[in-house]
Amino acid sequence: MPRKAEGHRLRSGRFSEPGRIYLVTTVCAGRRPWFAEFSRARCCVQSLREVEDLVTTLCFVVMPDHLHWLLQLDHGELPVAVQKVKANTTRRIGRLEGTRCHIWQKGFHDRALRREEDLPAVARYVVANPLRAGLVHNLGDYPLWDAIWL
Repeated sequence: MPRKAEGHRLRSGRFSEPGRIYLVTTVCAGRRPWFAEFSRARCCVQSLREVEDLVTTLCFVVMPDHLHWLLQLDHGELPVAVQKVKANTTRRIGRLEGTRCHIWQKGFHDRALRREEDLPAVARYVVANPLRAGLVHNLGDYPLWDAIWL
């Protein structure tokens, strides 16, 4: 019998707090590299922009099979913002390819940052993912990241 995605339990006992900064990671179903194709990855980036009424995106990186997103929750609930990004990404890719598709694993991992954490250091860690994964030798060569400090 297939196991349920672990992300379902990660939110247990947690609550969303407006003003809090979160590091969110969400993974493609089966670790399929949906975002290895640039046009699909841009669908994810566009979907991040569509939730600016709920969150302030501090930085993100779209990897071939997952998304890292550092954000400040401005209004509402964190799961709502994540679900909107996932649903909008799926809808955009479906339109792009003319088919229904299942992009994301259920659930997501989040970590609420402590106030004293060095936010720019966390952001550098997030955007350096393509370097650590060996996708590029220079971060400037990877087009699927952004940070407000630039």
